[in-house]
Amino acid sequence: MRFFSCIFGIKEELILGNVPFLPYLSYFCKKDGISTSCIRYTEAWRMMWKSDNNTFGTYPHPYGNARLLYDKGNMTIEQFLEEWNNGSDRLLVHTSGSTGAPKPMWVEKRRMLNSARITCDFLGLHGGDTALLCMSLDYIAGKMMAVRSVERGLKLTEIEPCGHPMASFVSRPDTFPDGGFDLVAMVPMQVYNSLQVAEEAELLRKTRHLIIGGGAIDDGLECRLQTFPHAVWSTYGMTETLSHIALRRINGADASPYYVPFESVSVSLNADGCLVINAPLVCAGSLTTNDIAEIAPDGRGFRILGRKDNVICSGGIKIQAEEVERLLKPYIRVPYIITKKPDSKFGEIIVLVVQSDGAEGALADMEAIEATCRQVLPKFWQPREYISMERIPMTKTGKLKRNIL
Repeated sequence: MRFFSCIFGIKEELILGNVPFLPYLSYFCKKDGISTSCIRYTEAWRMMWKSDNNTFGTYPHPYGNARLLYDKGNMTIEQFLEEWNNGSDRLLVHTSGSTGAPKPMWVEKRRMLNSARITCDFLGLHGGDTALLCMSLDYIAGKMMAVRSVERGLKLTEIEPCGHPMASFVSRPDTFPDGGFDLVAMVPMQVYNSLQVAEEAELLRKTRHLIIGGGAIDDGLECRLQTFPHAVWSTYGMTETLSHIALRRINGADASPYYVPFESVSVSLNADGCLVINAPLVCAGSLTTNDIAEIAPDGRGFRILGRKDNVICSGGIKIQAEEVERLLKPYIRVPYIITKKPDSKFGEIIVLVVQSDGAEGALADMEAIEATCRQVLPKFWQPREYISMERIPMTKTGKLKRNIL
């Protein structure tokens, strides 16, 4: 496990031995109890030096010998910074893959900086504030945490993306900032997992601004977050909008069911009831989403009812999959998802997929779930098929893969 506490900055030039690097990021990290200083550069190098002497792949350095480390697997912040500082005005990103395979797209760096500036201004973040990166840099959410740190000069701590981000700090409390992080971004699964462990929940509660995105926050999780002493936000956005363009306060006096767009953003609905976003600072032209939405009474805020591609047309009746899930949520305690499949008679039918985890008694549970559906749901909303699956697939960003049949 590695912990990095870093301040992003641009320097004119650093000479490491005879190797120039421009610009660079300096930070300090601790690994397995050994103090290590690190510098990350725009070239695809990661230079780490220790007090001991390394004889393999080293360059001379005034603080000791520097050893080259090469990263594999998920994108590292070194690789991100290499792309960020490569002279191009664009950056390659990928969609999350929640509705299919992740798709590559090029985005303008100046618009990413605009997005970062808007968020930091809205949350009142200043240079030297602390932030945690615990999501993959392969996707926009992780990239934008890095860009916010660049734009605002935040002290960024990076840990390996995992389901229990706070566990790192429980085992290594010396790496946790005094008073907690000023900004933490997580997906709902990470928040849920953290709340299951008292020590992790205690640390998470110290976060000044906790922003949650990448998936819907269910009622049970939202209820538990009501007691957090600081601000907790649900985010709305996508890769095309360079992360979020609107926030919804979950707790406190300003809690609301509606997302509030940033000042430079406006929204409307098209003829199909889908949300249309106009965010000129982050997205060229208006963007029509597949999200069925409702505009708030003030004409500015909005709430999401579901996705257009999750509308099930069964026997001439349009049913929103998320609305069916919402009605069943208080009664079904195991993971489940509403999806659809083609049908010669009805066009499409509703299918309820339950995660069994291979547990005994799954068949009896399914019978109970069928009985619940008959009692709770309107006749035309009731599933016509029930399927037990050992594990419901998820995307790398923690979203359920709905199109699994």
